Amino acid sequence: MACAVMLVLFNKAALSSYQFPCVNVITLFQMVSSTLFLYSLRRKKIISFIAADSFSGSGNTSAFVPLKTLFHTLPLSVAYLMYMLASMASVRGVNVPMYTTLRRTTVAFTMVIEYMLTGQRYTRSIIGSVGVIIFGAFFAGARDLSFDFYGYGVVFLANITTAVYLATIARIGKSSGLNSFGLMWCNGIICGPILMIWTFMSGDLEKTISFPYLFSPGFMVVLLCSCVLAFFLNYSIFLNTTLNSALTQTICGNMKDLFTVGIGWMVFGGLPFDLMNVIGQLLGFLGSGLYAYYKIIGK
Repeated sequence: MACAVMLVLFNKAALSSYQFPCVNVITLFQMVSSTLFLYSLRRKKIISFIAADSFSGSGNTSAFVPLKTLFHTLPLSVAYLMYMLASMASVRGVNVPMYTTLRRTTVAFTMVIEYMLTGQRYTRSIIGSVGVIIFGAFFAGARDLSFDFYGYGVVFLANITTAVYLATIARIGKSSGLNSFGLMWCNGIICGPILMIWTFMSGDLEKTISFPYLFSPGFMVVLLCSCVLAFFLNYSIFLNTTLNSALTQTICGNMKDLFTVGIGWMVFGGLPFDLMNVIGQLLGFLGSGLYAYYKIIGK
């Protein structure tokens, strides 16, 4: 959660404080740096990509993950690319309060997708806690219910792709024989070149080269921190999703929103105080706490 909150703040600093125009390039930097870091750790045999790996293989890249296993993770990479594109498009469709409100309904989509893909069922207590989260989200955004069919449709598409992405992590993680590092490696190897081509064709790489603060020490520190935090955040997402469930990871994402909004308001300002929004945020946090409690006691 701490990594997620800090990553949002550093990305906000890069995009707003330094007015860096290319979100895709930041994602590309994060993915490339994570892949290189994983390569270095695996090359030195500090980590393993395959569960119960004894490091008996050679140091060649081809021995890191079998080609058959790499192809087995293709659905994960496709789900990630769909999730990334839909999430970026959804931000532009509606205002921030309504975006936050609609995105929190991802928990409901996650429950449905998990049931469809894995047959996962949840107790009434868990469903009730999810209901509290959704109610709190709509309560927080009640003042901004300006209906926009296209904008709402894109946000709900982002919710679906997020749910599919997390459910795919859980499913591929159990069937591929890879640990969290291995899943991250395969995702980076497949998605990295695709994202590189996309940023080149869209002109983002050219904009990055001509960005006036590209080699500014402050901007480079912000970008470096963003890449480091993205690595640890992605690892925690893969680990939490494979060990627990896609729904648990979605709930954790909702819990971080309260801290993100609070710290973002103190650091960047620009967010007027709204009692309904505060109450809605607290209801969402309460629902997340209830979910964690019911998971711990097994109800």
